[in-house]
This record gives sequence, structure tokens and C-alpha cells, in this order.
Amino acid sequence: MTAGSAACDGKTKMSELPVDLTDNAVKRVAKILSNEPEGTVLRVSVEGGGCSGFQYKYDLVTEREDDDLVLERDGAVVLIDPISVQYMEGSVIDFVTDIIGQSFQIKNPQATAGCGCGTSFSI
Repeated sequence: MTAGSAACDGKTKMSELPVDLTDNAVKRVAKILSNEPEGTVLRVSVEGGGCSGFQYKYDLVTEREDDDLVLERDGAVVLIDPISVQYMEGSVIDFVTDIIGQSFQIKNPQATAGCGCGTSFSI
């Protein structure tokens, strides 16, 4: 396991990491990845744009970088690059089902404002 990785090995708890996944997010990511080619993982990143300045991006990828934060549990693997981790530190990635649909939502304590759609934010 690399320094930036975390699996349920009894040594590192997800809550000790800079970004956490809810059980609902773990289940949904694992379900998505189960239908993808072996080695596919979910990459979550922060990029400039959106109506509030920054936006979250979700990609299915097969490439990993040595300095990625790796969140791995119960068949779910999520990668976050170090620059995005800075903007997401303390965040919790969730998967929510509500009256308007289903989506990944990131609860980011660093965000000072967000848009109505929940995909962009400002710091």
C-alpha cells in the first residue's frame, strides 16, 4: 500500500484521511466499477469553472499516479490527485437519492459558497 492509499486493513480508518466516502458512495462506486473493465477506478478532481469558480469532475480511468490519494473499500476505488485534495480536505463524498434523482455529492467544509446544482463551489 502506498503512502497515499487506504484500504480497510485495520490500520488506516477512512475518517483519518483528508477525504472520506460514505457507505452509500462506496456501494455506488463499487456497483459502477463492477460493470467496467478490470483495473477501472473512479477519479474525482477539482477544476476551475462552474458558476461558483470550481467544479468537481468524475472520470472512470485506468491510470494511476504515484502521488494520488487512493480511497479503497469493499470493491470501490476512488483516486484524487494531490492538488484536488488541497481543495477537498475534510470533505465527504456521498451518493444521494432524492426526489430529483441520484447523484454524487461532496460535502466540503472549505466551500464558502456553492451553486444550486451542487457541482460547483468557491473557497
